[in-house]
Amino acid sequence: MGRNVAGLKNERIYQLLNNSDLTIQPIERAETLPSAYYTDPDYLEIERVAIFSRQWQLACHESQIPNPGDSICRTIGNNPVIIIRTNEMEIKAFYNVCKHRGGPMSVKKGTTSVLQCQYHGWTYLMDGSLRGVPQFDRVELFDKKDFGLRPVKTSTWEGLVFITLNENPDPLPNVMKGINERIAPIRISDMQYHTTTVDVIECNWKVYVDNYLEGYHIPIVHPELATLLDYRNYVTETDDFYSLQYSPFSSNTADNPYNVEDGRAYYYFIYPNIMLNILPGRLQTNIIEPAGHDKCRVIFDFFYSDRQQAIARGTTESDLKASADIQQEDIDICEAVQIGLRSDAYDKGRFSVKRELGVWHFQKLVKQSISQYFDIR
Repeated sequence: MGRNVAGLKNERIYQLLNNSDLTIQPIERAETLPSAYYTDPDYLEIERVAIFSRQWQLACHESQIPNPGDSICRTIGNNPVIIIRTNEMEIKAFYNVCKHRGGPMSVKKGTTSVLQCQYHGWTYLMDGSLRGVPQFDRVELFDKKDFGLRPVKTSTWEGLVFITLNENPDPLPNVMKGINERIAPIRISDMQYHTTTVDVIECNWKVYVDNYLEGYHIPIVHPELATLLDYRNYVTETDDFYSLQYSPFSSNTADNPYNVEDGRAYYYFIYPNIMLNILPGRLQTNIIEPAGHDKCRVIFDFFYSDRQQAIARGTTESDLKASADIQQEDIDICEAVQIGLRSDAYDKGRFSVKRELGVWHFQKLVKQSISQYFDIR
């Protein structure tokens, strides 16, 4: 076993890593992650350095920051990040941390090219360089060149803006390979931002991801949705960095609140915490942010290829209602599962080979990330 404790807060965290827990077995023989990975706060610290600080994270769609000076804020592994559209229409990102005393940044009122700290008013240009330091004239041995904002790597795929704290990540096109061809003629780059909803859920972030990645629970947890789907033909496919779930809508029902044409709906999970629900004419993105070891924040963004037409037809309203109804059912079961994971009666489970391939694939990637970062063999 190797050793890499950079960024970890104490020796115990390293001692928590057990080779046998990180061994990858075929789904037919595999056990689920131990309950401690969902209930012990120190495992979240492991995930912060081994997963969230190294993988691509979805920041936004270009349509959410269409104009110079537009910005949006995200959090990656406890690190606040600000994403900005410059006057040259480039997209840049920085740690959202002023180099004075750690205050948050925003675009200075009345400008499109200056960032200002909301604590003491230090200002920065869009290249991250420090420009203004109010009332600092008597400070000795101070050079503004040493106090610029720290940049964050960005990459754009089909209008979706991704960021990463990793200096040498897997190229984003490799991560997303094959999705464009699969969803054609749908074009994610054509989507227009509509609205955002946010839910704070009392469960570990992986509980919510595990739940998303299988249709096994649909007949029990989502009885109304189950009547719409052809459950017998529910399919899960996996790739290097993502999985795809697909189920045609049942031919026996005319009551389809999603108005999906030809049954084409694609539910992609991009490791480690990104969900793309792709339907003709619309896109829903989910970002799952840990808000503690037993709490997560789920950010839903809704997009449409023709937003005004979708509003006029009532599609946006029905989508929001259907999403909220299903989300509440998922919240209820995920919060109940979190309680179960804390029980003395549970540690590890097993996978349904037919129904839980996506969950096994996700947990395999979690194990790989931790093993690679800590050089565990």
